[in-house]
Amino acid sequence: MASLREIKGRIGSTKKMSQITSAMHMVSNSKLRRAEENATRFQTYRDKLQEAVQAIASGDSTAEHPMLEDRPVKRTGYVVITADSGLAGPYNSNVLKQLTGTIKERHNNEADYYDILAIGKMGYEFLTARGYSVSKYRTGLADQPDFSSVKEITHEAVSSFIDEDIDELYIIYNEFINVLEQKVKTDKLLPLSKSDMDSGSKSESALTSYEFEPDKESLLATILPQYAESLIYGALLEAKASEHAARMTAMKAATDNAKELIDDLSLEYNRARQAAITQEITEIVGGAAALE
Repeated sequence: MASLREIKGRIGSTKKMSQITSAMHMVSNSKLRRAEENATRFQTYRDKLQEAVQAIASGDSTAEHPMLEDRPVKRTGYVVITADSGLAGPYNSNVLKQLTGTIKERHNNEADYYDILAIGKMGYEFLTARGYSVSKYRTGLADQPDFSSVKEITHEAVSSFIDEDIDELYIIYNEFINVLEQKVKTDKLLPLSKSDMDSGSKSESALTSYEFEPDKESLLATILPQYAESLIYGALLEAKASEHAARMTAMKAATDNAKELIDDLSLEYNRARQAAITQEITEIVGGAAALE
């Protein structure tokens, strides 16, 4: 059995750890609210941009652009979004497990057939340490990132497809469902699918209300790369909201576990202290009896 001093030391260290995890839980909760607001506001912009793209590229338009054309796949690009730090439960490991499983299944781990653009320190360090082909990375993003902070890597991803360095582009990230649920999602970004160009629920009058100047081809050359980059940025905002939610949940669980451990250690401490007191009384009584 551990000594009273050891048990008391464990209780003290666990209490300090509980204070840290509780503070991290409150900080993540505050960051989550802002991240949700950012993702919601950006969704409005993305919807309007998609509507403009639909108006240009849908229907019987003869406009063409490399981002709309399927071609034989020789090399695949992956944008993977992780966090810059841990303590977020399975947030990072789920994304990396999805990526490595996909590479093993589709490319047999052959680096010549895929390329990775990593966003987040955890993913970058994991992948480079294991010899995966990471051509570009971005770390140190703010908790509430703006588009300028990731513009370089999003532009690199889209340009790689336009320049035919890669023939398709996927993004793997954690989709924010709610505070308690985040789901790993794999989206095909490029080439843009017909469903992206489909008017869907948009009325014909809404789509035909646009007037194009100078022509559709020129507009597509400008707006399609911006649209693809916006999809990556939107996924990043979703991933950030998921990160804060996952960390908040993990820190709440850690705080609750610490409190349970403190209760168990306190009970063990009281029992050991009671046993020590009983032993002392027994020794005193035995010594007094021996003197009689």
